[in-house]
Amino acid sequence: MLRHVLISLSTAAALALSGVAAADQEPVRIGAFVSATGPASYLGDPQRKTLELMIGRINEEGGVLGRPLELSLYDDQSGPDRARSYARRLLARDNAHVLIGGTTTGATMAVVELAERLERPFISMAGAIVIIDPVRKWVFKTPETDRMAVQQIYEDMTRRGISRIALVSGTDGFGASGREQSRAVAADYGIEIIEDETYAPADSDMSAQLTRIRGNGDVEAVLVFGFGGGPAIVSRNARDLGMEPPIYQSHGVASENFLELAGSAAEGIRMPVSPILVAELLPDEDPQKGPAMDYLSAYQEAYGERPSPFGGYAYDALMIAVDAMERAGSTDPHELRDAIEQTSGLQGVTGTYDMSPEDHMGLDIETSFRMVEIRDGTWQLITD
Repeated sequence: MLRHVLISLSTAAALALSGVAAADQEPVRIGAFVSATGPASYLGDPQRKTLELMIGRINEEGGVLGRPLELSLYDDQSGPDRARSYARRLLARDNAHVLIGGTTTGATMAVVELAERLERPFISMAGAIVIIDPVRKWVFKTPETDRMAVQQIYEDMTRRGISRIALVSGTDGFGASGREQSRAVAADYGIEIIEDETYAPADSDMSAQLTRIRGNGDVEAVLVFGFGGGPAIVSRNARDLGMEPPIYQSHGVASENFLELAGSAAEGIRMPVSPILVAELLPDEDPQKGPAMDYLSAYQEAYGERPSPFGGYAYDALMIAVDAMERAGSTDPHELRDAIEQTSGLQGVTGTYDMSPEDHMGLDIETSFRMVEIRDGTWQLITD
């Protein structure tokens, strides 16, 4: 049975029957660190807004376990060292019952050892598979992995008869992991990477790398793996060089921000995206349409703008924690950790979560990704 958790399940009804006011109880402490400013702010800002919005709504409906949620949130300014420092503060001083954070893979990995050592549930909102593979006892995550993104892209390439590609990736944590996964599964899809280029996060022009790729007439498509402004620069440089092979991007740029940064150079680019990005285009029978549209409406009402998939990762992280608390009937770290690991059939806005001791993410490609192509400056579902 699928559970669609929008705000607070049955807490309000339970409080009404018991006559206990949530405000009079010890709060459930949610600790969060996000990249609300800095290079990854287009990822972290919607995460901050989502956590503040949904925790407010949960408290309006009575809280969790008869207790209000209390959010302690810090801006790591897109810096792994700050992320580690704030996570330590959240766990040691603020006594957070659960830790939500890691807008980026770098920020997440800077905190993993701390969460393991202090034995506190940690739900990441970053994409790289290294976060949950190998499985760590106290670490979970909500976004699809970079490996899943690559698999979805390669499936689309094979349907189009593409087998020889160029890979362009960032040297940051997300880009480096994406490069590793792109290389690792290429042979499974009959894909040969015949050009392999990288760029640094601060690079402002990738024309040299793309010129080398353009010189190889056997390249049938270009796969770009990165986040922030780099992938948009690659797209614009490729257009300026008159490159003809189609371009694929990863889910790391699946937001309106990429459309603005890339401009007309985004036309024709394909990428895998979370359902929230194309919620209105999903068929009514799609299991993600209901959760995605509910979240979309709430966010737009509150902020006057569309949420991004990155905000959706924060939504899902919070709902996984809330669902686990209610099933465990406790905020004890060990009981909460066990309940998160037992999450089953939970409908988030990113996909359906089915976790296990062997899988601390619980998503599959079929429910969590949709392939899109950018046409006329907007997203279009690929259905063929």
